[in-house]
Amino acid sequence: MMRLMRLCTISLLALAWAWIDPALCVSHAAARRLHSFQKIQLTREFWAEGAAFGDFNRDGHPDVAYGPHWYAGPTFAQRKEFRPATQSFKLKQPDGTETTIPGFEGALSKRNGYSDNFLTFTYDFNGDGWTDILAYGFPGKEAAWFENPKNKPGHWPRHVIFEGLDNESPGFADVTGDGKPEIICCSQGRIGYAEADWSRPEAPWTFRAVSPKGSYQRFTHGLGLGDVNGDGRPDLLEKDGWWEQPPSLAGAPLWKKHESNFGPGGAQMFAYDVNGDGLSDVITSLEAHGYGLAWFEQVRRDGHITFRQHLIMGSEPAQNRYGVKFSQPHALDLADLDGDGLKDLVVGKRFWAHGPDHDPEPNAPAVLYWFQLRRLPGGEVDFVPWLVDDDSGVGTQVMIGHGNRDKLPDILVGNKKGAFVFLHVAKRASRAQWQAAQPQPLANATPVQP
Repeated sequence: MMRLMRLCTISLLALAWAWIDPALCVSHAAARRLHSFQKIQLTREFWAEGAAFGDFNRDGHPDVAYGPHWYAGPTFAQRKEFRPATQSFKLKQPDGTETTIPGFEGALSKRNGYSDNFLTFTYDFNGDGWTDILAYGFPGKEAAWFENPKNKPGHWPRHVIFEGLDNESPGFADVTGDGKPEIICCSQGRIGYAEADWSRPEAPWTFRAVSPKGSYQRFTHGLGLGDVNGDGRPDLLEKDGWWEQPPSLAGAPLWKKHESNFGPGGAQMFAYDVNGDGLSDVITSLEAHGYGLAWFEQVRRDGHITFRQHLIMGSEPAQNRYGVKFSQPHALDLADLDGDGLKDLVVGKRFWAHGPDHDPEPNAPAVLYWFQLRRLPGGEVDFVPWLVDDDSGVGTQVMIGHGNRDKLPDILVGNKKGAFVFLHVAKRASRAQWQAAQPQPLANATPVQP
């Protein structure tokens, strides 16, 4: 037993600069897995800028909600309408004839359009054991959840729970610590969250402002939730700082703002200990319609919290260790993709955020990446970019979840190119295979040794 423990320790130390699966402490070969993704396009029609997983028919297979439809797993070939799908546009063909295309104008059109559904989430709102669907409309419009009819035919009952939902990256998570989610957003010039009366979840939710009235509006960029100061209470993140949750929410008090510059305005924001020093850092894109991806290292001196920016990716290839660069990083998600205990980042290029003639590089390949977090000796970190796809990108939302039952995290995208499920495939690799597959740093960078 002692000899086996020593061998395991040697193996782990030898792989300290590489990806490590802590569950496999047998040999180098067993500890190396290569990760790829099987692309499934559910539809080419543009119905929404986000999508969500959920088992809607309770058959044990994850399904997908995208726009007014849900797609039945495990094949996603069967599409069902849960709310009216009446939108369409005319596409003029070269011979002068017109074709009617379902959905909004996007990749299938020559012109830009916008959907009535910017983000999608799933939750059992009424506690009946059936997963419902929450749809956020166009910024500034309403949020509504659709009640699962328990496999009965027809459209699902619609419950409008919040009017005037602002921000382009509103969230859905537990702010108050009661184990139930709130809508994280801006409204009427303030940042805050909308809270349900869970005895009547179909009734309008109450907005709790955490800030005084300011310049927050429907197209404000950058928003997130996470415990920044380590007091056990989640704080609200925005591009200009973070709002500290007070010890008690009784009486709906305003929260204390701590100023910090997290960029011009990106997308989803996360508080996570990137470098393993026990302090929550901030991860976000810098400019949703421009360039930039960064993590902000938390620095404490005399109890005061500041942040030091570390650029992951900028506007030039040389600003990324591996030469990766793309514009319009309008959606992010954070989860442990490779099973090493560290959370990785999924982000991509939003296709045609403002159409084919606006924003930097609007017609460049719509790439989707996962950035693998590796902690290096000396407290340094590396975000290793792995290309998932170059013809999908993200919307205003990208989701890491489960598209099948193999327990590996999968990726879900809904945007102007349609809807995509990327099923995660992990295979063991030899040392040579693992080395050959590694993204290569630029010539003037120090490589990560396997």
